[in-house]
Amino acid sequence: MFCSVLAAQVKPPEPAVEEPPEEDELLVREKKEYEFNPLQAQQEVKVGRFYMKRGSWKAAAGRFLEATLWDPTSAEAFYELGKAREKSGNQKGMREAWLKFLELAPEDKRAAEVKKKLAAGRSVGRSPE
Repeated sequence: MFCSVLAAQVKPPEPAVEEPPEEDELLVREKKEYEFNPLQAQQEVKVGRFYMKRGSWKAAAGRFLEATLWDPTSAEAFYELGKAREKSGNQKGMREAWLKFLELAPEDKRAAEVKKKLAAGRSVGRSPE
């Protein structure tokens, strides 16, 4: 009788969810050795975009920051880092990332938009407070 009661209480395990865990930009800054690896940087950008679509701005910023460490010449990574920081409300970080983007890709088609946002000194896409 005890065994039948115990068996009724045991539930099968729930299936595991295959999503990357939430990350914070500050957690990415581990002491790590980075060698130039544009393929790894592209992968980090891809994962960062996944987080952006989910609205996880800090996690996305962490991935984009990681991409810039793997490839410091990646204008794409700096652009995306600026967007993620803009969405998370980190104006200083946004400015730093986008200035680096403009340094690396002054002729990029998004450069005019970035310059306009930097000149305005405000975050587009967030409600005024």
